[in-house]
Amino acid sequence: MPRRVKDFIDISEYTSLDDLIRYLETIRDNLPAEHQAELKIRGDDVFGRRLTISYFREQTLDEVELESKYAGDDDERASIEQLRRKLDEVPYRMGKSKSG
Repeated sequence: MPRRVKDFIDISEYTSLDDLIRYLETIRDNLPAEHQAELKIRGDDVFGRRLTISYFREQTLDEVELESKYAGDDDERASIEQLRRKLDEVPYRMGKSKSG
């Protein structure tokens, strides 16, 4: 089952009000079910501000394929976790520095 990912749409600050309303209506009408969309103002005075819409969507088939290709299986994750625990148990002694 594909997982949901968060996606973003940015709208620059240089948009007329009428264009912004039409753009937001178009976005709203095309959002996937259970999108949990949010609108935020981001940026600053130096780099400019923009409206950012974030929403959740299902992964595309290409994203699922890439994730399965590069994600390790549970056995690999378990062995990495075991190695991490072993490394946490290695005692560390501070040695004298060679300077001075």
